[in-house]
Amino acid sequence: MILFPAVDIQNGKAVRLKRGRANESTVFAEDPVQAALVWQNRGAHWLHVVDLDGAFDGTPQSRDIVRHICSALSIPVQLGGGIRDMSTARAYLEAGVTRLIIGTLAVEQPELFADFCRAFPGRIGVSLDAEGGRLKSRGWLTDTGLTVDDVLPRLLSDGAAFIIYTDIERDGMQSGVNLQALEHLASSSSVPVIAAGGVATLADVQKLYPLTRTTHLVGAVSGRALYEGTLSLEEANAWIDAQSEA
Repeated sequence: MILFPAVDIQNGKAVRLKRGRANESTVFAEDPVQAALVWQNRGAHWLHVVDLDGAFDGTPQSRDIVRHICSALSIPVQLGGGIRDMSTARAYLEAGVTRLIIGTLAVEQPELFADFCRAFPGRIGVSLDAEGGRLKSRGWLTDTGLTVDDVLPRLLSDGAAFIIYTDIERDGMQSGVNLQALEHLASSSSVPVIAAGGVATLADVQKLYPLTRTTHLVGAVSGRALYEGTLSLEEANAWIDAQSEA
């Protein structure tokens, strides 16, 4: 099981939002590159980066920062936010990003998403972001009217390499994970699934861990909890390693 520290970039700074709301952000680091280095130095195996400005505006806003993060780190980076055309995807991969997370485009433009998967096999994942069971797009501002079950078969057949599931109502709220929804998705999926939203304490990691043995769940993203200290990356990694050795 992999714990992915999140570096969310807004206006050039590392922030965390509450329920994805742009006007409810907390700045945790003035320099996202330094924030990324902190998580690597504390034992992260992967880094999860989101261009929030790109997610809301639909065009990449933090490409230079992302390039600097990738060049500064020795661990792999996965990136989402505002990736809605082939040239943007290619530019990020050439900048050093290991794999990309597609949200809006995957739901709203199925044919283009399939093209992404064919062009960059094994490197394109999907962000499924749900509120009350219904998927949202365009920076979580648009209700698609669809559910996970509506889109999952098509995404898998198109070539999605992994899936990140975010419970919007829990994101940044430190309220615990939606275990039922995650278990359903990770059991239905044939590709790796990563949990996001509400991973606030070691207890949340411990609740998720059994799913890594019975479903396709492989990890969890955490942001605010790691920055505020309710979840320790070192403690979580040590606990996960102990389970692997048991």
